[in-house]
Amino acid sequence: MVREILHFPSELIDFLRSRDHHTVFSGCHLCVYWGSLLDKSRVAMDQDMVNMFAIAAGTLAIPLLLFMASFMLWPSSLIKIYYWYWRRTLGLQVRYADCGGYRFCYSHRGKPGLRPSILMLHDFSAHKDTWLPMVKYLPKHLHLLCVDMPGHEGTTRTSTDDYSIQGQVKRIRQFVEAIRLNRKPFHLVGTSMGGTVAGVYAACHPSDLYSLTLICPAGLKNQNESKFDCQMHDVEHSQYTLNIPLIPSTPEEMEEMLKLCSHVRFRVPQQILQGLVDVRIPHNDFYHEVFMEIMSKNSKYALHEHMQQITTPLQVIWGKQDQVVDVSGAAVLAEALPHCRVDLLENCGHSVVMERPRQTAKLILDFIISQQNTESASTKKKS
Repeated sequence: MVREILHFPSELIDFLRSRDHHTVFSGCHLCVYWGSLLDKSRVAMDQDMVNMFAIAAGTLAIPLLLFMASFMLWPSSLIKIYYWYWRRTLGLQVRYADCGGYRFCYSHRGKPGLRPSILMLHDFSAHKDTWLPMVKYLPKHLHLLCVDMPGHEGTTRTSTDDYSIQGQVKRIRQFVEAIRLNRKPFHLVGTSMGGTVAGVYAACHPSDLYSLTLICPAGLKNQNESKFDCQMHDVEHSQYTLNIPLIPSTPEEMEEMLKLCSHVRFRVPQQILQGLVDVRIPHNDFYHEVFMEIMSKNSKYALHEHMQQITTPLQVIWGKQDQVVDVSGAAVLAEALPHCRVDLLENCGHSVVMERPRQTAKLILDFIISQQNTESASTKKKS
C-alpha cells in the first residue's frame, strides 16, 4: 500500500525491510540514499526518452525512406497509387461492364437523379482518371461515369478491333446499352479524340442524349493550323521516321508533349516525367495504331462530316491557346450549329480539364441547368 501511494522506489522499500525496526536513520543518511535513487531514476528516465525518440524517428524514417526509394526507382507505381488515392478521396468506384466477351472499365459516383447522368470520354492515349481534376468540382449528388475508351487502360484491347472514330462510337454505344444508361437521356462530354467520338455519337444516337459538351474536339476542318498540325507535316514528310509528338518515349519527349498540350506551365520533376513515360511505353505500339486509325481518311474529319446531323443541345469549350487543335474549330461548329453555346477560355491550352478544372466543371453544370430551365419554361408555356 505504501509503495502504491507514495511511489517509493522498490530498492528503498527492500532496504527498509532488511533493517531492524528499532534502527534509526538520520535524516541526512536517508536524504543521501533517496537522492542517489532519484539520480538512478533520472538516468533510467533519460534513457527511456532517448529510446522512445529513437523508435519514433525510426518509425517515421522507414516509410519516408520507402517513399523516397519508390520515387527514385518505381515512379510509375507511385503515379498509379496517386490515382487510386484520388479516386477514393473523391468517392469514385471502379466497375466493369461485360458485353459479349468485351469488357469496359469505368469509374462512377452517385446515382441517377433530377439532373441527367454525365458520361465522360477522355482523349487519345489517356484514361478515365483524366477527369479527376474536374470531378473534384462537380456536386457529389450528380451521377458521373468516366469510361476507359476502347483499348485504353482497363478496357479490352484486341488486335482485330476497329479503333476508327465510327468503331469507337459503336463500342461506346455498346457500353451505354450494357449499363442501361440510355433508359433516361444523359449528358455526354468528350475532349479531343473523345470529343470527336462524342460528337459523332450525338449525330448517330440523338435520342440517347439530353445535351452535349465538346471540349477542344478533333475531327474538324479548322480555319487555322495548330503547332501540332505543323509538326505532323514534318512527321508525314519523314514517312513517320520522326516520333509522333503525342506518343513520347523519353522524359524529354514527355516534357515537350506537356508543353504542347498545356498553356499553363507545370513544373514536373524528372522522376515524375520518367514515371509517366514508364506507364506509357508498354502501350506505345497500340497508341501508334490508334493514332494512324483516327488520322486516316475515314476518321480525320469525322466530326466535320457529322456535325450537321447534331440536334442535341450543344456546348463547346475551347482553350484560346490550344496548340494541338486550333481554337478556330469553335467558329466552325458555331457557324454550322448557330444555337450552340461557345465558351472560350483565356490563358488555356488543349488540356482544358487539367488547366481549368473548376471553371470547366462550372460551365458544364451551368449549361445543364440552363437546358433544364429552358425545358421547364417550354413545358409551362404548352400547358
